[in-house]
Amino acid sequence: MIDLGIVIVNWNTRDFLDKCLQTVFAAEGDLTYKVVVVDNASSDNSEQMVREKYPQVHVIQTNENTGYPRGNNIGLKFLGYHGKGQVDADAPRYALLLNPDTEVPPTAFYNMVQFMDAHPDIGVAGPRLLLPDGSLDKACRRGFPTPMVSLYHYSGLAKLFPKSERFGRYNMTFADIDQELEVDSVVGAYMQIRKDAIEQTGLLDEAFFMYAEDIDWCYRIKEAGWKVWYHAAVTVYHVKRAASSQSNKAQFEFWRAMLIFYRKHYRATTPFWLHGLVMMGLLFKGGSGLWQEIRQPTTPLTQS
Repeated sequence: MIDLGIVIVNWNTRDFLDKCLQTVFAAEGDLTYKVVVVDNASSDNSEQMVREKYPQVHVIQTNENTGYPRGNNIGLKFLGYHGKGQVDADAPRYALLLNPDTEVPPTAFYNMVQFMDAHPDIGVAGPRLLLPDGSLDKACRRGFPTPMVSLYHYSGLAKLFPKSERFGRYNMTFADIDQELEVDSVVGAYMQIRKDAIEQTGLLDEAFFMYAEDIDWCYRIKEAGWKVWYHAAVTVYHVKRAASSQSNKAQFEFWRAMLIFYRKHYRATTPFWLHGLVMMGLLFKGGSGLWQEIRQPTTPLTQS
């Protein structure tokens, strides 16, 4: 059985994807892996580059930019993960969502697989992610954006009291970056998921277009009894927003994703006064374009 099934969703990031695949195929260690690139209708000849330079990669070309979760689900299904209770016996032991704007050191895959093998209660794990300036990509270890956690973060209390476990939970700023840490969520730029956890919880929710689908998946996996872990001993490099920076709708989709996540997981238990604050905050951040989504959601919530 293959150890690691790697899914890379690409949209017009050919040069980043090329560098990423160079590092993927420079991997060292006793493990087997399979790579699928889902190209979301790129216009920069990404597909041609992959087919010519990396014939060992399976390329799936879509007819439109289907979004991050749907693109990943296409790749996951190719690898044998079809949904809740529908995972092929020969599907890889772990699935890995990997962004095309990452660079993976030679032993990263092996060490991440070894880590999860040694901790069978962990359903999802992610490494330390470093940005080009050497700082931590804060999304690689974070708390769920509950109404109160979000309030502390966006009100500025998290910045005033970054070492507070209460106020700093959004980005886990109270913990040292070298600390091995159980977290609520890791980021989809490098997100390694156990086969059994996928079989138990299903795939990514395609109600999201980009952003928060990784948080939602971690939420469901934790609800099923698995742990989510930040493995600081492994470092991966992340340019971040190489694709989303090209899209004018990226900022809107971020706040739309926060609205979807809130509706799905917290609306039913949020008191009216706090619900009002959440809606006002989302409208303030997301702009008038979010009003229609609040009044009449365009996409039903699903759990694949």
